[in-house]
Amino acid sequence: MADNTNSNIHDQFHKEKHKEEMKHQVITFAMMIAFTIIAFGLVAGDFSKLFVVPIILVLAAVQVLFQLYYFMHLNQKGHEMPALMIYSGVFAAVLTILALTTITWI
Repeated sequence: MADNTNSNIHDQFHKEKHKEEMKHQVITFAMMIAFTIIAFGLVAGDFSKLFVVPIILVLAAVQVLFQLYYFMHLNQKGHEMPALMIYSGVFAAVLTILALTTITWI
């Protein structure tokens, strides 16, 4: 009898956890759609390039973070090594772009 009770409590805990995770994913998805609509609106509007480009880049960076953390589950335990590899790759790419930009400017 006690095993059945523990199993029910365990199942209830996992259901609540999955429900909360799904809620976060739906909210994140809605925010990403909103960011995309904002980006399209900025491009379609008659705004200066100097105003539009940085905002679109920031919106894109935020969407990438949402994708990584909520849809690729990098915010969960056990995913520290893949996250480290992704961050290392991004760091290497930024350094490479910075170095190539510096070389071509000089």
